[in-house]
Amino acid sequence: MLKAGDTAPEFPGFPENRPVLLAFFKISCPTCQFTFPYLQRMADKVPIVGISQDDSESTDGFRQAFGLTFPILLDPPRYLVSNSYALSHVPSLFLVEPDRRISLAADGFSRRVLEEIGQRFGAVPFKGGERVPEFKPG
Repeated sequence: MLKAGDTAPEFPGFPENRPVLLAFFKISCPTCQFTFPYLQRMADKVPIVGISQDDSESTDGFRQAFGLTFPILLDPPRYLVSNSYALSHVPSLFLVEPDRRISLAADGFSRRVLEEIGQRFGAVPFKGGERVPEFKPG
């Protein structure tokens, strides 16, 4: 998996000239299903682009089931984009800066990582009193 300090590979639809959180996922992944509602809570302040490893119809169902409003791109067959980021697990998150430098890379669910992203953009991923685990592997 690429890490902080690496250069993010470009792909069709890659957002440019602004920081962006790339969130790779597969709809059948329980940890992705757990993580994405928290990402959605931050989507009004954090520029997020989801990258689905599934087909269009399945991805649309996932989007509707979890009320996702941020853009979601489809990884072409054979996971060309996922492979360019050297993914071994989903969900995988990459915070990419305008110069395409990766400033944060994480896989699985991490409370600390989502709080760090939230602090950077002034977003709140967790509600007061909400019981959220520290980590869930992908």
